[in-house]
Amino acid sequence: MNKRASGILLHISSLPSKYGIGDFGPGAYRFVDFLKETKQSRWQVLPLNQIKFTGTHSPYDCLSAFAGNILFISPDLLYRDGLLDKADLKTVKLPAGKVDYAKVISCKQKLFAKAFEKFKEQKQKDDFESFCEKEKDWLDDYSLFMAIKEHLNNKPWSRWDKKLRDRDKKAMTCVEKELADRCEYHKFLQFIFFNQWQNLKQYCNNSGIQIIGDIPIYVTYESADVWANPSIFQLDRDKRPKGVSGVPPDYFSKTGQLWSNPLYDWERLKKNDYGWWMRRMDQNFRLFDIVRIDHFRGLVAYWQIPAGNKTAMNGKWVAGPKNDFFKILFKRFSAPPIIVEDLGDITSDVRRFVKKLCLPGMKVLCFAFDGKTKTNPHYPHNHIENAICYTGTHDNNTIRGWFEKELNSEHKKEISDYIGCKLTRSNIHTQFMRIALKSVCRTCIIPMQDVLGLGGKARMNHPAKLRGNWQWRLEWKQVTKKATAELVDMAKTYNRT
Repeated sequence: MNKRASGILLHISSLPSKYGIGDFGPGAYRFVDFLKETKQSRWQVLPLNQIKFTGTHSPYDCLSAFAGNILFISPDLLYRDGLLDKADLKTVKLPAGKVDYAKVISCKQKLFAKAFEKFKEQKQKDDFESFCEKEKDWLDDYSLFMAIKEHLNNKPWSRWDKKLRDRDKKAMTCVEKELADRCEYHKFLQFIFFNQWQNLKQYCNNSGIQIIGDIPIYVTYESADVWANPSIFQLDRDKRPKGVSGVPPDYFSKTGQLWSNPLYDWERLKKNDYGWWMRRMDQNFRLFDIVRIDHFRGLVAYWQIPAGNKTAMNGKWVAGPKNDFFKILFKRFSAPPIIVEDLGDITSDVRRFVKKLCLPGMKVLCFAFDGKTKTNPHYPHNHIENAICYTGTHDNNTIRGWFEKELNSEHKKEISDYIGCKLTRSNIHTQFMRIALKSVCRTCIIPMQDVLGLGGKARMNHPAKLRGNWQWRLEWKQVTKKATAELVDMAKTYNRT
């Protein structure tokens, strides 16, 4: 990340496809071609981990820190590989537009079941067996976890029979035999997921494009990780969380954000040189070219909320692993390609620590323009080279939506005066793209919604709101010649090609 470069933020789920959600199929390859055509060299995605099929469908609330989201498996590629018939694809009738998760899950599960039956008929499974052996450290636990959940009608593991909940050896041996076929099914889906992803990543890299991935700092309580590794989390004797995750009142919520993930037992992790975390980092360095650590400040100090609280207001800051964790990380991985998500309630000690590590943080333009021109690091004149400049993130409104709905006339005038031109709903996204791309920050990332100048309806996520998120999808007809030409022109003008 030492050269000037730019790229686009677009999650896999937002890609165009005919299966109700973006996937690793033709739409993804076409998007890579678009990136290459517009002189971009970075593609940032959100976490690829397996999401829960109920609830918020958030990629930051995952069932596994290692397993991939099977909804991103491309039926078109399954057909190409002989695992589906044309007739199978013709049965798919899903609406265009926003992701309807219930319909997508139902449709894809039927297709996956057919693909698995064909897969079992194949005699050559060397690649599959090699994958299972290589990934068994997490794959065996994950596949069994998913098989048991299915068998028990999706009942949370904390409510399983005590012997299964506590992983009694005899009970585990028995259930492994009973559910062997379903375990193999879940291993098969992970095998397909990682094969399709690695092929797409190779296409990106061959096109001169690096992928920026994202690690959610926490996993959900009802995850395979907590079930399989309860000792590394802060749980009581009944395996219930003692405290949960979140952040105090901030820009997005007056009562803070209550995420409710279990917290890590960092002292226990330290005794094993943070083995679980190091394996997690190793996998992500293989999956992506650059890795963003979400909520980085949680590794320095985390907000601990008593379990059972209904808001995040009554928490307290507790010291994280900080120096010791990164000492081990840098010893194991030389010069790891990491981006620090340093947004929100970032105190001076966190900023000093990030600077000490020499890791690039984030500068977000819609967090600037608050009048604090000397101290706010998001103002363009306060940017530094070792940082990533964004117009906005997946948690923000689109730039046009922000301008239309969140700013008063006085604030709009302040920004217009700063930029030196009158801003309108039709030019705000172009002007902010220009500011971001000419920033001194070596890397610049623009959400696809801002490239296209879309309004608030295209917003990806509303933090602290549980419904209506993670559904926006791109349509190719939105990608105009004008938007494409502007992106090319700016990349060339600001030396980011």
